[in-house]
Amino acid sequence: GAKLITGIRVDNLVQRDGKVVGVEADGDVIEAKTVILADGVNSILAEKLGMAKRVKPTDVAVGVKELIELPKSVIEDRFQLQGNQGAACLFAGSPTDGLMGGGFLYTNENTLSLGLVCGLHHLHDAKKSVPQMLEDFKQHPAIRPLISGGKLLAHSAHMVPEGGLAMVPQLVNEGVMIVGDAAGFCLNLGFTVRGMDLAIASAQAAATTVIAAKERADFSASSLAQYKRELEQSCVMRDMQHFRKIPALMENPRLFSQYPRMVAD
Repeated sequence: GAKLITGIRVDNLVQRDGKVVGVEADGDVIEAKTVILADGVNSILAEKLGMAKRVKPTDVAVGVKELIELPKSVIEDRFQLQGNQGAACLFAGSPTDGLMGGGFLYTNENTLSLGLVCGLHHLHDAKKSVPQMLEDFKQHPAIRPLISGGKLLAHSAHMVPEGGLAMVPQLVNEGVMIVGDAAGFCLNLGFTVRGMDLAIASAQAAATTVIAAKERADFSASSLAQYKRELEQSCVMRDMQHFRKIPALMENPRLFSQYPRMVAD
């Protein structure tokens, strides 16, 4: 079986003879045959192990999101939906004042998810804060009617990997693997942003590796290297490799300023 412990921050990794053998959380030690790091793009634990470098501003973006409640019937009417249909919209240009990034709006059953993402290294050129960008985005003529009368249920912020293949760290070491955002597995393709599917696929690859390592009774780095082979055979590394030049393309300022204005005109 498994035990899920939530709301506890892992402070350090426990190492013995050069191998990760557990975690330390609030003074308590929990030992394990393998530790899988999934602590987000700025993985402090991976840094402490020397597996990842400190994240550079050019490699990440700041995302903010609000969850807005509306009756299901209202959402279906405003977005012209039927049954279990949903809608997802992406916006470039005005949400980030022409800086690298964009806005998003998608429907849930009785809520809307509205937010935006902006490259961290562009924020020093911004004329407004990220929260103000979101407030202005909500007042945009294309957005305001869609969220009118909604009740704010929650808001959140998240650091998003943007560096592509170049920011992927060392993925395997003695007794430890890195998955998801902590591994830099995210693809901003401009018209869509992929992170959830890559996180799930990398977690599946890590789980497959742990099962095989347990059968071999070997949790060394050479045994856990199967994880990298699993990734290479999945969509994760294939797509990260295929789209490796996209981050450089996203630095073209015309994509978020001139081109959106041309389309709008």
